[in-house]
Amino acid sequence: MSEVLSAKAVPHTSLPVIDVAGLASADPRQRAAVGAALHAACVDKGFFYIVNHGVGDALIDAARTASEHFFALDDADKRLVDKAKSFCNRGYEPLRGQVLEAGTPPDLKEGLYIGNELPLDHPHVVARAFNCGPNQWPPQPLGFRPAMDAYFAALYDLSIRLTRGLALSLGLPEDHFDAFCDDAMATLRLLHYPPQPAQALPDQKGCGAHTDFGCLTLLWQDGNGGLQVQDGDRGWVHVPPLAGSFVVNLGDMIARWTNGRYRSTMHRVVNASGRERYSIPFFFTGRPDYVVECLPGCTEPGERPKYPPISVAGHLEACYRRTYG
Repeated sequence: MSEVLSAKAVPHTSLPVIDVAGLASADPRQRAAVGAALHAACVDKGFFYIVNHGVGDALIDAARTASEHFFALDDADKRLVDKAKSFCNRGYEPLRGQVLEAGTPPDLKEGLYIGNELPLDHPHVVARAFNCGPNQWPPQPLGFRPAMDAYFAALYDLSIRLTRGLALSLGLPEDHFDAFCDDAMATLRLLHYPPQPAQALPDQKGCGAHTDFGCLTLLWQDGNGGLQVQDGDRGWVHVPPLAGSFVVNLGDMIARWTNGRYRSTMHRVVNASGRERYSIPFFFTGRPDYVVECLPGCTEPGERPKYPPISVAGHLEACYRRTYG
């Protein structure tokens, strides 16, 4: 592997490991303690592990198994739900279907996009809100949809819990983001990365360097590693798998919302394991028509907000245009 794509191996403690069990506590002091830990992580890298999150191993294993079985299908079977057939970015995206890092070869990954299941008469769909509509469900493997529905629901609930922790971390009322979370949109993305080729194109990687678009990303990754995060003077560092955890990172929307006070950090994937790599990121993006504008307390005296107000859907659409043209 080229030196350009290498990263430093660092201990897990290079990223905070936050026990979020306290967010479900009836004791406000325990919830506040989690908020304080989130604040420290968000102003530093905007990347951290969470443990004791309440998502059961059985749900995770079912989603992982269903994902692996889907990607093992023949190409023709996967293309039955090709994303090109969807008006709301749902379905299968083939290998090299995305360029997340401008000026580099297409990403060495294939994926499947799943979102909130919205019927055609839902107000968001009628209004053609960006990314809103029905999913494309593959007929195989058996049990695929129930596994994904259950996993999506669990990560959705966890994301809402985390937004309440974020409110506390910013010194805001715990329910500050409740309207943003009401009828919120989210995307579950199943990803498969073949091993990094020995003769890859210059600067070609599993997933190009990028920041995420939305509010929160909750990532399950298998045991093969490959996620790398840009860490200031240290350059790229590995974010190795940690049993029982999700890796959480903030998206550009939170950076915008906090006037840059909280970090949306560049990251990438280089699958140098020599094995097939699977990961399942869950992107929590919020209510499409909710207007994001600088939060209270996120400017210094005399400082003006850096960004004009924008709807969640407008922000996401602009971000997608950057990577898909």
